[in-house]
Amino acid sequence: MDKPIETYWDLNLRDLKQQLTKNGFDVYMVDSANAAKNVVMDEILPEIQPKSVSWGGSMTLAATGLYELLRDSDEYEALDTWDKTLSNDEKTELRRQALLVDCFFCSTNAVTEEGHLVNLDMIGNRTGAITFGPKNVVILVSRNKLVPDLQRAMDRIKEYVAPVNTMRLDMKTPCVKTGYCMDCDSPQRICNVWTITERSFPKGRIKVVLINDDLGF
Repeated sequence: MDKPIETYWDLNLRDLKQQLTKNGFDVYMVDSANAAKNVVMDEILPEIQPKSVSWGGSMTLAATGLYELLRDSDEYEALDTWDKTLSNDEKTELRRQALLVDCFFCSTNAVTEEGHLVNLDMIGNRTGAITFGPKNVVILVSRNKLVPDLQRAMDRIKEYVAPVNTMRLDMKTPCVKTGYCMDCDSPQRICNVWTITERSFPKGRIKVVLINDDLGF
């Protein structure tokens, strides 16, 4: 068999797609980061026709090239919360405004085989947007985010995702030095707001793009 790894994940992602669809999500399956970009630009955005867009922190979004396309497009008002020239106060205000855009982009920290999205945030702008506010949410989910159940999702986030993200962001937390969660009281702790999204409400508000590749954390 050619490409057994891709075939293995294709079968698992097809099962996941069925579960997510059953839970009210609109689901798209693609084979690469570039294909994810194309399905967003060629299918999702023309269908929902947003006037304003924004995003949460996501290495997966960055890997697709969508950030630059959306930021530089003349078709959308882009609230660029990644703009490094902004002060912290300006970023906070822009994140507040981003909760009211027509389409919000992000990834998920984990997705269970039952089709539940599990996330943990520092300030809650991403989890808040997934829960309520933006008219549409597009979540880019690479295959490495798939776990069997809720406990494994929470373990994945605490044991891997959070420490790696604190290292990426140069935060002053114990896990930067230890490589594992210390359940710290650090002022820069990023583990503050949990959300579990079992279903999309209204149906189809959240669009999930499943990517048969390892991306992000």
